[in-house]
This record gives sequence, C-alpha cells and structure tokens, in this order.
Amino acid sequence: MTRHNIRREAVSDQLFAVLRDRILDGELPPGSALTAERELASEFGLNRHAVREAVKRLQQARLVRVSHGGRTLVQDWRRSAGLDLAMGIAATDAGPSVEDLARDALEMRACIGADAARLCAIRCSEGTAGEIVEAAGRYARGGPDLAELGAADIAWWRLVVEGSGNVAYLLAFNSLVEGTLPVADVPGDLRTAELIDVAARLRLASYIEAREAAAAERLARELLSRSVPTTPRKAVR
Repeated sequence: MTRHNIRREAVSDQLFAVLRDRILDGELPPGSALTAERELASEFGLNRHAVREAVKRLQQARLVRVSHGGRTLVQDWRRSAGLDLAMGIAATDAGPSVEDLARDALEMRACIGADAARLCAIRCSEGTAGEIVEAAGRYARGGPDLAELGAADIAWWRLVVEGSGNVAYLLAFNSLVEGTLPVADVPGDLRTAELIDVAARLRLASYIEAREAAAAERLARELLSRSVPTTPRKAVR
C-alpha cells in the first residue's frame, strides 16, 4: 500500500477531510466498510488516537455508522448527512460546484424565509410585530451603503424568523448567516436588487402586523427569490 505524507498540524482534521472526500467521491461507496484504523494509521503515518478522532468526526457528520457487528460502515450521505457537510460537498469533484451549492442555499433561503414570514404573521406577539414594523422603518431611513443595508437586512430577517417560532428555521438561518453555506457567492447585482427594495420590506412588515399570512408569504418569497441565480446548473444525478 502506498504511504502518504500528511501535515502534522491538526492531523485528525486532515484525515477526516481525506476520508470525507473519499466517501463523497464514491471511492468508499455506501454500505462498504471503512478502512480499518490500523490500515489508516499505517497509510498516513499517524497514531491510532488521531485516526479514532477522525473516524469520530465522520460519525458525527453521519457519513459512517457502527454496525451491530462492530464494523464501521459508510452511509449514503445524500440520505444521512446534514447542512454542516455542505462546504465539504462543494470541495469535491463528485459533488456540486460552489456556484450550484450557492444557488441551492439561496433557494432554501427563499423557501424558509417565505414560510417564516407566514408563520410570523400567525404566531408572533404584538410586541414582536411592532419591532418588525419599526425595524423596517429604520431600514427605509438607512443610507445607500450596501454593507450597512446587508447588516440591517440580516437583523430584520432575524426578527421575522424568531417571530415564526420555528427553531429549525432559526438554526438554518444561523447557518446561512454565519457562512456554513456559501450564499455570499450570489452575484452582486441580484443581491443589490433585493437589498434596495425598501418598499417591499415595509409592505411585508405591514402584512405581518395585520396578520395577513398568505400575503406575507407571497411577498417574502418574491423578494428573496431575486437573489437566486437563473443560470443553468449541472443535471441532478
């Protein structure tokens, strides 16, 4: 077996990345046994502790599971993995490109935002509705600086998502905001068109305050969909 050299800093993280890519590329297909710890230690010149840490991370990412017989089996990541794997998928030749993944994330953003607005109109307190209206007013009075508008936009949408009362939506929102998914790759002209539509945010805030859930959902989807690129993507396998 060929022996590979691996950098000594954060060796378990590096081994995790190598094994993750082997799984995503199909070199280790679903249902197959993960390479034994002893073999991995020999292949990469690592101690067993580093190997165990890397395998533990694979389990946490739901890329492998320990069977009843004690073997560590590769899982089908399309059925088991979560959003935390998104950037790893984009980094492999077998997965979608960063551009396609950004589009996917923006489509998810539009869907979550639309339903969050609907739920917010139904569930949020009068106090929260007032905060959303007030924040939309501040947004309307803000300056033309796009960076400032972007920060204000995130703060405003956070109020809406929190007002929806859906914790899963809130966690997905955090992943989008904090860069787990590459939504920053949206073309500038699309993002700008979304950010500068002050009137849409004022109307959306008024729909939420008036408890017009269907209207809030439609407008939120239309607004957020502006940032979704329309360029062709690879065919889904």
